[in-house]
Amino acid sequence: MDLGTPPEAARQLGLVEQTLRNRVEAHRKSTPEDAAPLGLDERARLRELERENQELRTKNEFLGKAAAFFALDYR
Repeated sequence: MDLGTPPEAARQLGLVEQTLRNRVEAHRKSTPEDAAPLGLDERARLRELERENQELRTKNEFLGKAAAFFALDYR
């Protein structure tokens, strides 16, 4: 998943750009510089988890709307 530029990434993640910058900076401070980059299998797993996360967010949003609809219909 390519998030593009920081402003695009913030928009896609539903964050204010400065919030994203603050979180990235905090992560950089808390993560050792010599941390090994992700391997191919780790990158594939990360993509899979990101895809699953998006699917679950979509389903959760739908279920919230369905619950609201049926709550109105019940009255």
